[in-house]
Amino acid sequence: MKMTVLSLTSAALLVGAGAFAASAQAQQSLGYPEGYVAGDAMFWNLDPDRGSSRNDVGLRLRGGAQFNDYFALEGHLGAGGSDGDTKLDYLVGAYAKGIAPITPNARLYGLVGVTEVDFDHDRESGFSYGAGGEIDVANNLAISADYMRYLDKSAYDFDAASVGLKYRF
Repeated sequence: MKMTVLSLTSAALLVGAGAFAASAQAQQSLGYPEGYVAGDAMFWNLDPDRGSSRNDVGLRLRGGAQFNDYFALEGHLGAGGSDGDTKLDYLVGAYAKGIAPITPNARLYGLVGVTEVDFDHDRESGFSYGAGGEIDVANNLAISADYMRYLDKSAYDFDAASVGLKYRF
């Protein structure tokens, strides 16, 4: 199951990378699909059912292709941070992104998909969801923030709040 999720995630990221390459030329003629990349500070929290929670700051890279004003596919790759005996080696995920334009320069969005998370002592994968928003600060640059529930397991929850910059091309 874990290899299947990782394979599906890898395939989704490759599709997104292909969409990035095609989007620059397509954007000039049609406007969509529109590729994007983003870098975020990721404030993660591992909350076990027993014991104290662990949290730290890592980095997250996002990339995706927006197909119209309301839908995109997005991939996440994150790593970094440790709290005591828990170190986040990596997270990788693929998500469908529903977008709600608020103004021409501001959008809210929701994400659903799958994520694999690897801590130094455990690797899990599962359903993920989250929500966020972004505000344009220049033609191709936006500030974004979101909150993701990456894993909701019987033994623990893994969440992250992130803030960063997004570049559209």
